[in-house]
Amino acid sequence: MTVQQTTETTSDGIQLTDGAAEKVKALLDQEGRDDLRLRVAVQPGGCSGLRYQLFFDERSLDGDVVKDFGGVGVVVDRMSVPYLSGATIDFVDRIDRQGFTIDNPNATGSCACGDSFH
Repeated sequence: MTVQQTTETTSDGIQLTDGAAEKVKALLDQEGRDDLRLRVAVQPGGCSGLRYQLFFDERSLDGDVVKDFGGVGVVVDRMSVPYLSGATIDFVDRIDRQGFTIDNPNATGSCACGDSFH
């Protein structure tokens, strides 16, 4: 009898890199609140039709999908889930750019500012 190991990679849900999780945790520590989670949403707007929103939120809405990344809670509302499935949030801190970035395989195009997509 042989034991077979398989590693499964899933693309469902949103992913948060270690760097982004550390930055979120640092920001939450500055706020001094442990009841906040990072809410990621997709809203109509921007020059490409849809735009991302990232903000801290203590609310729990019906249909929210919540994931934990090393003690950092990330919540996505049910309407945004299909747009963000497989997306990865990272935090970059370079001389030419600083902030959160979203690599989204569902986006077929984006605008020059990088804040909206379609």
